[in-house]
Amino acid sequence: MTSRFKAVFGEPKPVIGMVHIGALPGSPLYDPEADLLAAARADLLALQAAGFDAVMFGNENDRPYEFEVDRASTAAMAMLIGQLRSEITVPFGVNVLWDPMSTIALGAATGAGFVREIFTGSYASDMGPWTPDAGRAMRYRDRLGRSDMAMLYNVSAEFAHSLDQRPLPDRARSAVFSSIPDAVLVSGQITGEAAALSDLEAVKAVLPDTPVMANTGVKHDTVADVLAIADGCIVGSSLKTDGDTWKAVDPDRAQDFMDRVRKARA
Repeated sequence: MTSRFKAVFGEPKPVIGMVHIGALPGSPLYDPEADLLAAARADLLALQAAGFDAVMFGNENDRPYEFEVDRASTAAMAMLIGQLRSEITVPFGVNVLWDPMSTIALGAATGAGFVREIFTGSYASDMGPWTPDAGRAMRYRDRLGRSDMAMLYNVSAEFAHSLDQRPLPDRARSAVFSSIPDAVLVSGQITGEAAALSDLEAVKAVLPDTPVMANTGVKHDTVADVLAIADGCIVGSSLKTDGDTWKAVDPDRAQDFMDRVRKARA
């Protein structure tokens, strides 16, 4: 386990709940009448009340997605997180889809403990050719004085197909050697769809000393199986009303999820 991962999360097998911020200025789905702050606050407080180990703020509804995100979106996320900062009682992270540099900048500006993105690999995606640069992103983090900020690398990009034909475990093992992530994340094909347990098992088998987390699609009835393999998970859609990614966090669903997590970890 990396020192940054342990310093941020502490808890063995941390469970991170998503605060999906509504569509932001600069994106086609932005609604000037929407109260983005109130919605984000309600989700944050519900997750904290349920006992999540950490939260992560993301711009999931800024569709169509971009590799270089509109500055207005990143600035708006910073403003919203800043307004909520005094109410955040757990470690928090950020993810500006699908822009590593904006993610690093937002994390540094808001005091986030960790960031998540696609930092390595080469993909054919819905957004076009996808070629992130982990070296550039990590050096940017350090230039901003945030070498303490943990970087979580998603090695199986959603909405995309890897052009690297090596098996997923080989790509994950190589990314750890070449690009020194603090944790490796394994995803399903799109937001809310589960990573195969066999993929989690295979990646964990070759990375016994690196945290490996399930990144998408963890459900109430699968979280115990996931945590039996993985070193934690990130969950969003399962906690929402009716399990719908675009709805608010349901406090009862969030509480039930963490009740199952505590039982599994025990």
